[in-house]
Amino acid sequence: MSDSMKVAIVGAGLIGAKRAEAVIQVSDLKLICDVDSKKVKDLSDNYNVAFCTGYKEVVNDNRIEVVIVATTNKFLTPISVASLNADKHVLCEKPLGRNSSESRQIEDSAKASEKIVKTGFNHRFHPAIMKAKGLVDFGEIGSIINIRARYGHGGRPGYENEWRCDKDISGGGELLDQGVHLIDLCRWFSGDVKEVYGKTLTAYWPIEVEDNVFFLLNHKNDVISQCHVSWTNWKNIFSFEIYGTEGFIHIDGLGGSYGVETLSVGVRTADSGAPTIKKESFPGPDESWRLEWENFVHAIRDGVVPNGSLEDGVEANRVVDAIYESSRLNKPVFLT
Repeated sequence: MSDSMKVAIVGAGLIGAKRAEAVIQVSDLKLICDVDSKKVKDLSDNYNVAFCTGYKEVVNDNRIEVVIVATTNKFLTPISVASLNADKHVLCEKPLGRNSSESRQIEDSAKASEKIVKTGFNHRFHPAIMKAKGLVDFGEIGSIINIRARYGHGGRPGYENEWRCDKDISGGGELLDQGVHLIDLCRWFSGDVKEVYGKTLTAYWPIEVEDNVFFLLNHKNDVISQCHVSWTNWKNIFSFEIYGTEGFIHIDGLGGSYGVETLSVGVRTADSGAPTIKKESFPGPDESWRLEWENFVHAIRDGVVPNGSLEDGVEANRVVDAIYESSRLNKPVFLT
């Protein structure tokens, strides 16, 4: 796929670099921005594109049609809003602001500008997850009964000094880091959430945000999702298990340090004996960033809702807020 859409990226960190690599395969990357002049120059030199150190230069550039906002959480909302107000489409990295109030600011600006916003939920585009969604939609394992998911890593020396552990910059800890991905996937497979019960812990790292979160999601269709996200897992893990009336689907790994991405499907036999399990591995490079970008380009060109929409980001943050509230009150919280 090749497209002439002119794009700018704000944020030249790890995620900004992944976005840049995806964009250049599909569209016309014109400008990269970051307050760190060395970091942004190094990244822009890799792709022979211009760079700047102030996002207003991006917003005021009339060539730019789409802005990818890949900054720390504190700046996701103001830069997304400014870009929308300048009549540009926006791909904003999760978690679409530090809370649902910030998400709604983006939502209001999108409605006023009539531009398309996509939330950066690249996990939807991992091959095992995409295949699992197709199997569930086809009815391969019957109706979903419950989901069980784990996502975590162990940090690294000095992790407590990184921006994710600064509440003013991040808005929260592991729940807004990896937890929001699980919330989004649970919603994608089982629909909107009506009730949550959560417990946040700061079990190890000397920080002001949580390093572990345990939470239950009660979906509107009465499916239950049970999740644990952790910065004290020590060995990277991603596990997403879906149990239905006719079988199960297990997804393990995301590639790289999370291990080879694998899909296991077990379908019940006629006599309800042990399921026959079929396994498939996806050892190739991570194509989720490119596939997500292609989906967004199609959404803009065709005027349709992208997979991992603005609404999905807003709703995920509403669930995040409810989990924090549930932990504070030590009781279930209903989403209105």
